[in-house]
Amino acid sequence: MTILERVARDSVARNEYMTFRANAGVGRHGWLRLTPAYGVKVVRERLELLEPGSVVTDPFSGTGTTPLAAAEYGHLGQSVDVNPFLVWLGNAKTRDYQEDIEATLLGAVSDVVDTAQSFPARDRLWQPDIFRIERWWSPGSLHGLRTLRASIDTYNGDIRDLLEILLCRTLIASSSAAFNHQSMSFKDIAPGTRFKATDDDATIALFLAGAADLASSASSTLAGSAAVRLGDSRTGLADLEPADLVLTSPPYCNRMSYIRELRPYMYWTRYLDAPSDAGDLDWRAIGGTWGTATSKLASWAAEHPTPIDSQLLAVCENISRDGGKSGPVLAAYVHKYHYDMWLHFQAAAGHVKPGGSVSYIVGNSTFSGHEVPVQKWYADMLSALGYVDVTVQTIRKRNSNKALYEYDVSGRRPSFS
Repeated sequence: MTILERVARDSVARNEYMTFRANAGVGRHGWLRLTPAYGVKVVRERLELLEPGSVVTDPFSGTGTTPLAAAEYGHLGQSVDVNPFLVWLGNAKTRDYQEDIEATLLGAVSDVVDTAQSFPARDRLWQPDIFRIERWWSPGSLHGLRTLRASIDTYNGDIRDLLEILLCRTLIASSSAAFNHQSMSFKDIAPGTRFKATDDDATIALFLAGAADLASSASSTLAGSAAVRLGDSRTGLADLEPADLVLTSPPYCNRMSYIRELRPYMYWTRYLDAPSDAGDLDWRAIGGTWGTATSKLASWAAEHPTPIDSQLLAVCENISRDGGKSGPVLAAYVHKYHYDMWLHFQAAAGHVKPGGSVSYIVGNSTFSGHEVPVQKWYADMLSALGYVDVTVQTIRKRNSNKALYEYDVSGRRPSFS
């Protein structure tokens, strides 16, 4: 089947509105800045083509952009994710809150701040077991976060969820994390080692400052509904409603660990406890490479063939040969990534209604000087499963490398005759 390349690469701009940066300040979509997100404008452009009340599935929920946008447009949005933190976040963002949520939340925020400010400077409160936590926060900021965490722990239900989102916003805003690269790093200036009451006060002020916007957006009514479930996109779609549209942006084949990006949030919300937890979770995620996930690649072997093996294995052989000491691991990573995606495509094929469509926003990759044409292989796998009108559309250049682009790989399941 012919794969259409609708837009020449050279004519495509970076189009930042298609990335997570476009979600800042867009109501609930801007509640947390997280890298595993794509721009809500991309999602809305595709939702506008659907009939009212359509079913939209995102098998890689991430930050919940797709199910939330679907609910905003009056559709049923449904998602799965292997990460329990992202399941929690997605459900908090897509929930219909009670009518008085704005006043109730602002009252709770005021009480949390009062309680946090009552703790002495030498507290013995819980803090997460993050390796070299002093790289992330100054002693004063840590004290502020500990007191906020302890104060929030007295709440339950919807209010607690919203307070924890405020805590997540505060902990990253008060940290030394830098976002001048696609992967989170640290600012050049490390936090101080002495306790400063001004850092404590500034941290609590950040918590208070974000409350009004969050409370206002939480009070907005959704025209449709959405739900996010804990599940594996390779196997966990059977219990969902059949979809009119599968719209998603899977993890990219770039060895960037999304668990790494989420660690500070997951530790402070207690979804992570020990460093090994992150590696175990990343191994279960497609494309995961954090901690033990990398070492496990050395002994991984495919159990079944894929339709793209002739191309895939040739590229993997080149990566293994030219990648130096890390070549074999990189090759295994690329192989496992596409093997896992083939498992997903097979699971998703029976989930799409006859006449329904799929749209995968994904980027290509390069390893050891060899291109990994993810978009082409996605299209080939969709075609192998009987999708028609399979199309690869180049939608933007990516910032990290002049050879890297982002694509929309789409197709349609044939209607019954």
